[in-house]
Amino acid sequence: MKVTQIRNATILIESVVEGNKQGILIDPMFAPMSAIASLKYATTTRRRNPLVELPSNMDELKTRVTCCLITHCQKGHFDHLDRAAIKWLRENNIPVYCSTQDSAFLRKKGLKVFTLEPSTENHFMNGSIKLIPCLHGEGWIGKMMPHGYGYHIQLPSEPSIYVTGDTILTNEVKNFITHSQPAIVVIPAGGATFDLGSEIIMGLSEAIQIGEFTKGLVIANHLEALDHCPVTRKSIHSEIEARGWEHRFFVPNDGESFNFDPLN
Repeated sequence: MKVTQIRNATILIESVVEGNKQGILIDPMFAPMSAIASLKYATTTRRRNPLVELPSNMDELKTRVTCCLITHCQKGHFDHLDRAAIKWLRENNIPVYCSTQDSAFLRKKGLKVFTLEPSTENHFMNGSIKLIPCLHGEGWIGKMMPHGYGYHIQLPSEPSIYVTGDTILTNEVKNFITHSQPAIVVIPAGGATFDLGSEIIMGLSEAIQIGEFTKGLVIANHLEALDHCPVTRKSIHSEIEARGWEHRFFVPNDGESFNFDPLN
């Protein structure tokens, strides 16, 4: 299995299933740098999003995509599916998998949609995919947010991978990781906040907590691409180095890939 960090929450998971190369694109945001408005208003240093461009090899990465997974996309969540990505998915007839709550919305965009049921383990690429609920913030801010789903993907002869989606660290997420122990866990570690209210995704503290109770590998993303995500790669690296986790906790740069050995 190969996992490539593209930008923010956008990643590409590559595998070979029955001799065929498969590329699972997750939460694509394809807009160029500064194309979208700021998410912070009460500041004198407002910046437009995304803060950085896509990786220089983005055109080549797109050629390896065979399907797409969306964790959530409504109520202005352009950072998980923006207009540029919708246009590309539609023009290239890419199959899009999502939960029942997003399927009708995405079909109206002209996409080729396959619905995943939250209440069962779904067949996926000769393997399976299970949906784990997200909590995209608590209190009054949480009531305004769409609470999507993370995906636990198990493919033949590959390490299992759990992409948590946009969530804070809940008991449900913690219990799932503790009992299922996915080989790889991909987490949003940017600590996103609006002008008011608490974090709406994991920040530095919760990212480190994940590293303490998972036995597998951790990949942190949702970093340094949006103006409301203050956590830096440097700050996470410092905590990783202090704990000697360099071999199991990764903070990839945009465009960086990791290869994981297949199961015996």
